[in-house]
Amino acid sequence: MYDVLEQDIKYLPGVGPHRKELLQKELGIATFGQLLEYFPYKHVDRSRIYAIDQLTADMPFVQVKGRILSFEEVSMTPRKKLITAYLTDGHGVMDLVWFQATKYVMQSYQVGIEYIVFGKPTFYNGRFQIAHPEMERADKVELSKMGLQPYYNTTERMKKAGLTSRAMERLTRTLLEKLPFPLSETLPPFITQRLNLISRDEAMRKIHYPKTAVDTQQARLRLKFEELFYVQLNIVRYASDHRRKYRGYVFSKVGDLFNDFYHHHLPFPLTDAQKRVMREIRSDMGTGQQMNRLLQGDVGSGKTLVALMSMLIALDNGFQACIMAPTEILAEQHLQTIRDFLGDLPIRIELLTGVVKGKRRQQILDDLQIGDVQILVGTHALIEENVRFQRLGLAVIDEQHRFGVKQRASLWKKSENPPHMLVMTATPIPRTLAMTIYGDLDVSVIDELPPGRKPVVTIHKFDNETVSLYEGVRKQIEQGRQVYIVFPLIKESEKIDLKNLEEGFEMLCSRFPQFRLSKVHGKMKAAEKETEMQKFVRGETQILVSTTVIEVGVNVPNASVMVIMDAQRFGLSQLHQLRGRVGRGADQSFCVLVTPYQLSADTRKRIDIMCDTNDGFAIAEADLRLRGPGDLEGTQQSGVAFDLKIADIARDGQLVQMARDEAQRIIEADPTCEKAEYSLLWERLRVMRKDNVSWAAIS
Repeated sequence: MYDVLEQDIKYLPGVGPHRKELLQKELGIATFGQLLEYFPYKHVDRSRIYAIDQLTADMPFVQVKGRILSFEEVSMTPRKKLITAYLTDGHGVMDLVWFQATKYVMQSYQVGIEYIVFGKPTFYNGRFQIAHPEMERADKVELSKMGLQPYYNTTERMKKAGLTSRAMERLTRTLLEKLPFPLSETLPPFITQRLNLISRDEAMRKIHYPKTAVDTQQARLRLKFEELFYVQLNIVRYASDHRRKYRGYVFSKVGDLFNDFYHHHLPFPLTDAQKRVMREIRSDMGTGQQMNRLLQGDVGSGKTLVALMSMLIALDNGFQACIMAPTEILAEQHLQTIRDFLGDLPIRIELLTGVVKGKRRQQILDDLQIGDVQILVGTHALIEENVRFQRLGLAVIDEQHRFGVKQRASLWKKSENPPHMLVMTATPIPRTLAMTIYGDLDVSVIDELPPGRKPVVTIHKFDNETVSLYEGVRKQIEQGRQVYIVFPLIKESEKIDLKNLEEGFEMLCSRFPQFRLSKVHGKMKAAEKETEMQKFVRGETQILVSTTVIEVGVNVPNASVMVIMDAQRFGLSQLHQLRGRVGRGADQSFCVLVTPYQLSADTRKRIDIMCDTNDGFAIAEADLRLRGPGDLEGTQQSGVAFDLKIADIARDGQLVQMARDEAQRIIEADPTCEKAEYSLLWERLRVMRKDNVSWAAIS
């Protein structure tokens, strides 16, 4: 069966070498099977005929049946003609219009012949017209057999070569007729029967050529489930193998360090969410299996405090801990925050980044190896080969999407057994996406802020309202606050953006001569950038003019205003991350989104969502719906490539959960993938992995 579907597409009647090359280049279709899995994006009902006097301008596509009364040719240019055919069905007259292929039209269609005409009606000059209609002789069409017509996405190059949606439909029909036997089943009966799914063969035929809307629904449900199920089965199998192979250190006690900190140094009472997450982590670290947990929480939700308490449990059990951050400034802030939390507790905590050099660096490395350094905070310097722990028990990774899989996995080698892993992110990830990208990690969520935090007020201003904007900025600075002003810097137009930033900086300097300003962008040398950042952190400058390099890692509680210029050029998650730089102190903070007056509908939605809510998870869900999973920031760095042909992570949340539950049931019944009753699943998974299907498995 697989041999037939793997046959070269050029051998399908109607394709040949030239079209094969085009299909492969434009759509990645090289085999029969790949054509079969190129699904239509919509279906249009071709079984109904409308009378011309029933048409309305808001109809998407219609069919009418009528005779051509006459043709009219009008020369547009010396080499271009416009052809109009006047069609009547006895209930009215409409125009059929062609701007191209006029020679073909005059040769193909005749006056007095009855045609079935299909297309999008528009109202023009007092009559309905259809531009470039699809037409077939009425005596050659069986309407009862037409049903729902599939529509396929095609490219401009394909259309020029005659590979239109209709041509793709004909190729798919030819292929299905060429496969006289039922397609091999890819799901066992105990799954299809329990979930009431139609067979794969029936689904493939109905997705391309349904007779009713119910056919389409049944086919989509079956094919979406199958696609999501094998993604989840692979992830759950991987996670199960991981748990069986890697034993974790048993942290059997909560000792003096933890209790002393909890009772005498806790800066504020834990929220219920923090308590719940600590129970989950405590349970993980006591099981004897390696913990692999993703900790999600909005900016300011208290993830660092949870991480520190987890590290104290490791210390109480005779182990060391480390925390790895993506930037030097974030690592330094973690060091300072943890030292402030710990106060006079007898714990040695050190920093290891690129700026720690010479004798100081060597001393830290020596003391780390003999166990005198109990907590090590650093950047990717932590994974260098000469960094050796005496007994690493817990590794915390902050802003995990900034690190590659290999970088994270290299921390495993720092200990005899893999240390417990806690990866943290302030980028809220929708549940269905987390289940797919980070499916092998257990997920904890801190979904409430500590008491006393005031939500950031978000305001939308147009770029002709800057006078009132800068007046508000001046008042905030006079009250002792600090301000971020962010300009976009996007690779495609780096030079223009950089010029905008430089000009913006000069304009702001002249606008605020009484204040001191810092400027930061990614093209600056690291030391220069660090110097400017630190000036702002220490309060020596009142305004930080920047690109998105400050999106993660700057913690200035005194900063109360975030102004984002050209906010229409940022995605929702990025806007939310930037907004998270303010609102860290006790004062009311503000985020101002500045845009031109003319905005697309999608951009207006993004701006409205930002102004309406501070809930990072609601924003992430909206971002997923608007942009799709492949575009969300962080997924590419994580080594995840989405290759879903029909399922949609954003809209098929229930199916993702159903697929996950089914995969979990299979793995619990056959954890070693050896039982004969599940052999179809393991063989299918093996074939899919061999075919380089992209799988989201994060170690």
